[in-house]
Amino acid sequence: MKRRSLVTFLLLGLICKETNAQTDSSFQSLKGQQSLQLNLGTQGIVAEYVYGVLPEMALRGGLNFIPLKANNVFKISGFNSTSNLSADFYNIHVLADYVPAKNLSWFRVVGGFAYFLKARGDIRVIPSDDYKYGDLVLNEDQIGYVDLTVDWKGFAPYLGIALAHTFPKKNFNVSVDLGTYYLTKPKADITGTGLLEGNSSQTPQFQSNIKDYRWLPAIQVNFSYKFKNN
Repeated sequence: MKRRSLVTFLLLGLICKETNAQTDSSFQSLKGQQSLQLNLGTQGIVAEYVYGVLPEMALRGGLNFIPLKANNVFKISGFNSTSNLSADFYNIHVLADYVPAKNLSWFRVVGGFAYFLKARGDIRVIPSDDYKYGDLVLNEDQIGYVDLTVDWKGFAPYLGIALAHTFPKKNFNVSVDLGTYYLTKPKADITGTGLLEGNSSQTPQFQSNIKDYRWLPAIQVNFSYKFKNN
């Protein structure tokens, strides 16, 4: 935890230093400038190309991916089980960075959209105890398991803000993105096997319970390298 706190403190220090330097300097047109960005955060790993199309606006296009796997992320009360979680989010996106005030060139409004090639979460719940049914004792294989699946594949608009200059003053800089995607309405499914096969009938209720889970917050730290202008 101490190492993470130190890294976070150093990153914020770099961003604040960059922001202060940019506040004291005159506005520089974004048009014609270009850079590459590597972003790390809640969206996983993101690679972007950025190009200035107007004095106050730059466009960026990129790819991101976040494969996630975890075990025993939750417990069901009164039911001994293990759970396996996997989440895969992959998208291609186009975003526009707009500087609304030239005397605050370190502050940007960001908007755009992404197409999620894959945006899926899967949870498998497996009973960890044998089950007694009269004189019969059923093992885990006979009891079965339950799979819960949620899919948000499709287009999603994005809105947020960014802190620190769009393009580095020299070669490199660090910036931060804060925003959110609004995902498509999720498609949910429950599949059971063995004695748990009957849980499949709960799919409509599951679909209703998660229908409003559409916001995907994004917090990214961006590392930029600017190409030299000809």
